[in-house]
Amino acid sequence: MTHVLRAASESDLSAIYEMAKSTGGGFTNLPADRAKLASKLEIAAASFARMSDALADDRYMFVLENAQTGKVRGTCQIFSCIGADRPHYSYRIDAFTHYSSEFGRAMRCEMLTMVTDHNGSSEVGGLFLHPTERSAGAGSLLARSRYLFMAMHRPRFADRTLAELRGVIDDFGISPFWDGVTGRFFGMSFREADEFKALHGAQFIADLMPKHPIYTAMMPESAIAVMGVAHPSGRAAQRMLEKEGFAYRNYIDVFDGGPTMICATDDIATIRYARQDALIAIADNDGQQSLVARGRLGGFRAAFGRVAMTEGGIILDTAAAEAIRATPGERLTHIPH
Repeated sequence: MTHVLRAASESDLSAIYEMAKSTGGGFTNLPADRAKLASKLEIAAASFARMSDALADDRYMFVLENAQTGKVRGTCQIFSCIGADRPHYSYRIDAFTHYSSEFGRAMRCEMLTMVTDHNGSSEVGGLFLHPTERSAGAGSLLARSRYLFMAMHRPRFADRTLAELRGVIDDFGISPFWDGVTGRFFGMSFREADEFKALHGAQFIADLMPKHPIYTAMMPESAIAVMGVAHPSGRAAQRMLEKEGFAYRNYIDVFDGGPTMICATDDIATIRYARQDALIAIADNDGQQSLVARGRLGGFRAAFGRVAMTEGGIILDTAAAEAIRATPGERLTHIPH
């Protein structure tokens, strides 16, 4: 089965909306709101159309298409510079030790500090893959293609990239972290707050949350237990991020306590090891299964294909070449699968 990742367009709205409705909540970057998704597609179109390669507040959106059926079965996003228009908030888990000589005991304490440490970073997010496609390697294509896009348009992205994973939420939409910490200052359920954030942004957090640190010793055990823990459905995504070089560095989401994964952009494995070569010929071959991409900005397309090295460039198999619309003579970006 051949899948292709391409830039999203307005014609993909209905398919993206149907996927957004099936996420089960907690996907701030993929709200189940048709008008909001239409706005995101408009912003993505403007980002793809921007001519300057200077770092700016671009927001790119992609879809994964089943090349055999033509159906959209996944989506993902890249935000080139978060915090450009409004602060990006996280909780940082800080630890320190108190010592009493009279008592003869040292006490280690942790506290949550609301910070904007990641303003100016790039972010990968909004990834969702239809359940029917999860056994065909499509998840890897969906996730890693974003990094090839970044490699091919490197000046448009910051020197640090992060990914926020959804935290623990039960089948009824209950978040232990929200109920035990953040929600106590808002008087609304997690689902209500999540929907409000998706539609209106996170400024209300700064308006209503206390500005001083919160000691974890004052929090319920249920909230402490899920700090920095990804939702079960996101564990595979976390492992893929770790393979790319991302690491959890004690930053968590202020809503659900999910982990923030961080990596220097140039150290992301797919970006570091991707290479460009001229396409010499299109023919079925026994070369290495690879992730292959071509096209600038809105013309970007990526797929898995067989790549054989030859004198002066590469040979790409027919199905992959058709999927990404490659022609001999152009340069392709590729990396082994």
